[in-house]
Amino acid sequence: MYKVKVYVTLRESVLDPQGTAVKGALHSLSYNEVKDVRIGKFMELMIEKSERNIDELVREMCEKLLANTVIEDYRYEIEEVVTQ
Repeated sequence: MYKVKVYVTLRESVLDPQGTAVKGALHSLSYNEVKDVRIGKFMELMIEKSERNIDELVREMCEKLLANTVIEDYRYEIEEVVTQ
């Protein structure tokens, strides 16, 4: 079994209105040290071993569903998990 952590973020060239709103809220709470906020998504998948290559499988899932590759970048980490 594999535990896959997927991180999806807006590309640098894409405006992030949600991040801008959070930055404004932090500043209103006197956290003026915060210079920028970018909001993203985190997903954790548990995937059973199969005949398919795990790296190709995860990349395919990200490209088809988990990330909008027009405006988002993604990265992932794969960890093999021993189940009892």
